[in-house]
Amino acid sequence: MKTIQVLGSGCASCQRTHELIEHVAREQGVEVDLRKVEDMADILAMGVMSTPAVAIDGTVVHSGSIPDRQTVLGWLE
Repeated sequence: MKTIQVLGSGCASCQRTHELIEHVAREQGVEVDLRKVEDMADILAMGVMSTPAVAIDGTVVHSGSIPDRQTVLGWLE
């Protein structure tokens, strides 16, 4: 199971990113450990300067925008 972290302050874009990943994972039948990280110290410690950002198993794979559905599908493969 992959651990996916959505990094951000809790803004609308961050919430939308979380919802999109959750929806696509459920739709594909993929079990993930989906977490929100809202503490700025933790976000900055991961080297993220622009949110929303996504980390998979501790590695930042996206930042600065809401990912598209195809990108999320690629992460779940």
